[in-house]
Amino acid sequence: MFVQRTRVLQISLLAILSAFLVELIFGLISNSLALITDSIHALLDSVVTLVLLLAARWAIKPPDAEHTYGHGKIESLGGLIGGIAIFLIACFFIYESINRLQSPPPSILPGLFALIGGAYTIGIDFFRIILLRRSIKKIGGATLKADFYHAFMDLGSTLVAIVGILLVSYGLYFGDFVAALILGGLLAVLSIKLIYKTALDLTDVISPELVKNVREISTSTEGVINAEPILMRKSGDTIFADVTISLRGDTSFDKAHEISDSVEKNIKSQIPNASTTIHFEPNWEDVPLDAKILDIAKNVDGVKGVHNVSTHKTKGKIYSNLHVMVDREINLSSAHKISEIIEDKIKEQIPDISHSTIHLEPFVTVPKKFNIEDVETEAKIKAILDKYPDIKKIGRIVSLKFENILKIDIDCSFDKNLSIEKVHDLTSEIEQIIRTEIDNSVITIHPEPY
Repeated sequence: MFVQRTRVLQISLLAILSAFLVELIFGLISNSLALITDSIHALLDSVVTLVLLLAARWAIKPPDAEHTYGHGKIESLGGLIGGIAIFLIACFFIYESINRLQSPPPSILPGLFALIGGAYTIGIDFFRIILLRRSIKKIGGATLKADFYHAFMDLGSTLVAIVGILLVSYGLYFGDFVAALILGGLLAVLSIKLIYKTALDLTDVISPELVKNVREISTSTEGVINAEPILMRKSGDTIFADVTISLRGDTSFDKAHEISDSVEKNIKSQIPNASTTIHFEPNWEDVPLDAKILDIAKNVDGVKGVHNVSTHKTKGKIYSNLHVMVDREINLSSAHKISEIIEDKIKEQIPDISHSTIHLEPFVTVPKKFNIEDVETEAKIKAILDKYPDIKKIGRIVSLKFENILKIDIDCSFDKNLSIEKVHDLTSEIEQIIRTEIDNSVITIHPEPY
């Protein structure tokens, strides 16, 4: 878009320069002071258009170390300069009109050449107005709007000059001055609007409705609890948005990243010129205590895993229990220090917890690939299982060895009427016996109903 604006401004600049030369030459030939004055006004507009063109060109530059948001603000700055220039010229028109209304009639009467020069400039002004109006509708831009107002002002001033020439020739010496006064007032209003808009862009003022829209898009995305704060600014055509979303505290990092991507895509689909950065923060308000405790414990140094987290309330007090796995090579003193740190952190972050009971377990890394199946070990395990009458059927026994680790998987069937608590006690007992007789074993018993 910036490239297209630059081309439009180049065409506009060449057109207004040609109008300046024609008006100046024809004004000098016909001794028309009004046409000469309008040619100087066209020259000033050429300078302003050149400033707008340079601003549009600089705005094309990509972001760099000093302008991380790009150079789009330069276009707004160019629009501000153009607006101020229009306002000053409009003030000059108003002053000059009032001054001439109080002065004697002019002594120099323009001729046919003045009308021809004015007609050419009117054609140029119409060409610029149509070109710029279509371009604004298609690609927008503060610089194009500033140049459009300049073209409109050029047309008005040229018409005033021609009307003045015609009225003077009929003896109505003050008609053109009144028209110039009205034109100056209108242009002053237009320039103030342009100055106000570009000043808002330069000071990072953003529409509250746009911020509200982004917040609604963010919070309507699945998984997002809240969106606050939302920081937005506009640079050129691009709207930059920094959005902080709140997610459930127990949301995994991968899931949080997935939700963030969804928020960004949803914003982009409704605001195509948005460049969005999403930050996410945990929100623990509606997360169960078990999940909070799990998150606290697993983030303590030295903890290899956490499971069987539970909480219960007795006599108005809340107690927690959890199993924490630590390196099996460390001693009891080091392991206990880890449990003390976990207890302190739980108490600090969840004051409602009166006491935490931590069951320490050795952590054994089970490799994904095993080498040799141990038939002798399987026979030893079967002998242990045969001693339990509650086991109605012994199924698959798989023992796989890897370096100093023995991975044992057991399928066995129990009486279907046994309680799950009884089955759990039996499997825990069997696991302990096997672990006592077979060093470095990692055991999984899968109970089935019989």
